Amino acid sequence: MTQTFKSSSKRWLPRVVLLALLPAVLAACSTGNPLTPREGIGFREDRYREVARAQEFEACRNEALELDAQARGRGSRGAYLTSARVLEKCEAGLGETKGVPVEERMRVYALSIQNYFKGGDIESARRNLDTFKNAFPGHDLYFGDGASFLATMEALLGRTEPWTFGEFAALNVNDDVKREMRRLHYWKNK
Repeated sequence: MTQTFKSSSKRWLPRVVLLALLPAVLAACSTGNPLTPREGIGFREDRYREVARAQEFEACRNEALELDAQARGRGSRGAYLTSARVLEKCEAGLGETKGVPVEERMRVYALSIQNYFKGGDIESARRNLDTFKNAFPGHDLYFGDGASFLATMEALLGRTEPWTFGEFAALNVNDDVKREMRRLHYWKNK
């Protein structure tokens, strides 16, 4: 009788194991792929374009930073304007890609604003400042001394209300900028 049990268990044991594993095997072979092959290719193409735009942005940024260094070395208004135009072109060519961190884009655009200002094209600096504020609402950059980029540029570009002596102290701008604004305010009212 023991032998009969062993021989019958040899017959049904593989069937029981197979039946127990069948749901797992069927789940692994599921054909319910949420992406059709065409959508997968489209995703890859979009990703490739995004990576390519990010690389183009990086190359453009590097070129513009070299121009900026040359402008600082020469102190040339024209060189500042050239750098600003290239920096602006970098952001414009980027489009809506997510491949470049927002802070990097902000720094590039901020440098274009500064370079337009240093080059003497105040109107382009003001236009780009407006674009910066619209593109990155609620965001600001800070200089090494803790001064606000937006507050500094708004003060330098004449976007703030006339200031009194006490109100200059409340601005989050560099001390040199505060002194210059006080000087301008003093001579403007003479």
